[in-house]
Amino acid sequence: MAAPEANETVESYRSDTDQQPNSLMRVLEWLVVEGDRLAVAALISGGVFVLFVGLFEVGLISFTNANSVTRVASGMIAGTFSLVTLVVSINQLILSQEFVSAASAHDQLEGVLSFRDEIAETAAVPAAPASPTRLLELLAESIHGSAVTLAEAVDPESGADETQDGGQGDVETRLITQFANDTSESSQRMDETLERSQLDTFGALSAAIEYDAPWQLYVARQIRGRYGDSLPAEGSDALDSLIDDLVLFSTVREHFKTTYLQRELTRFSQLTILTGVPAILSSLLIGFLYADITGANVTIAVLPYIVCVLVTIALSPLALLASYILRTAAVTRRTASVGPMMPQKDPDEGPFTSSDNETLE
Repeated sequence: MAAPEANETVESYRSDTDQQPNSLMRVLEWLVVEGDRLAVAALISGGVFVLFVGLFEVGLISFTNANSVTRVASGMIAGTFSLVTLVVSINQLILSQEFVSAASAHDQLEGVLSFRDEIAETAAVPAAPASPTRLLELLAESIHGSAVTLAEAVDPESGADETQDGGQGDVETRLITQFANDTSESSQRMDETLERSQLDTFGALSAAIEYDAPWQLYVARQIRGRYGDSLPAEGSDALDSLIDDLVLFSTVREHFKTTYLQRELTRFSQLTILTGVPAILSSLLIGFLYADITGANVTIAVLPYIVCVLVTIALSPLALLASYILRTAAVTRRTASVGPMMPQKDPDEGPFTSSDNETLE
């Protein structure tokens, strides 16, 4: 083993899940991921209304020029039709995944049943749960159990007795124990979050995404490759079980994410159609307000506020699009890789090096 590896700190084995976000980050996280999408869309629409009213009150915009207002209304009608066309394309993409032959459907079912049998065997239960949330919870409990067994098998005191003070074996034992303890703690926190999210599909998926399984899988495989021969038999079996649990967890999370995104995009399509019709009608109504040759058909005192309301309704499909794309893009970006291929990690981030001067990515 190369000398620099003996100097690795315990913190190198920690994931990024223990970092506490500040207030601004929590607000952004709510807007982008955690908040209800309808609430976020309503907030965006409310912000649009306040913006237009505020600009009018300070005199930066006006609604007296009929030609300008009607051109804007025409553009919003065209934009809404384009958005509806986009939604139809999304629906076609989703539906294309649902059209399969009998043979393909049978193969998919066999694959799912085989995978669920593997989960049941690994977690030592009669059958894998049907609920995706309960399935993730079961794997979290299995990860926790394997990590605890690994920590108990690799006793820091026994490692220190076999080497000199500060010896390399002592460092290895401390690092493996710390990794096992961190893994058991993070899996227990995720298990508790999943228990609170039984009726919240996205809450369960969010907890699974935040769990840094790829990093733990990377470290566990490195430990098996480098120190596997020196581990006691119980520790070696626990490490192998931990790796199997992490692989199964990553697979279930990817399947759960795919299913969730399909349902989310379908819901977005339905809501876009429901808001698209009022949006087009509002844009048409703006044009009709200025249809009289003498000018607007309502008093100038209330005209700006009526137009602001109609513009807000006309832009509601865009607000809905923004709220859903923010979440789906964030979920996809945070799970862009499967397994220990982590583009979000720094290239020089440990804990292992392939040589004295080369860091494994």
